[in-house]
Amino acid sequence: MQGFPVPGGESAHVAVGVCIVELYLGEAASLKDKRRVLKSILDRIRARFNVSIAEVDQQDLWQRATVAFVSVSNEQSHAYQVLNAVVKFLENQNHAQIISYQTEII
Repeated sequence: MQGFPVPGGESAHVAVGVCIVELYLGEAASLKDKRRVLKSILDRIRARFNVSIAEVDQQDLWQRATVAFVSVSNEQSHAYQVLNAVVKFLENQNHAQIISYQTEII
């Protein structure tokens, strides 16, 4: 975990968790369908888990999406728990299936 200088001469401990998830969106028959389904899922994740989200690959494929989720915390374990909860949430979605995922704490 990194220590970064903050005003007052002390250092703040920062843990950044990154989870890259590849999804299969079987019901999407067009890019418009994909955007609709993905937006719905990602909006719920953003609201529930307070993570930053970006689609980072496969933007032009109808039934695939690669999405990055980022959690910032002062504890590595908390960042990992948040990202693990996001993966569990995705596993329970009817409109998306996880193909693969990888989590790293920086």
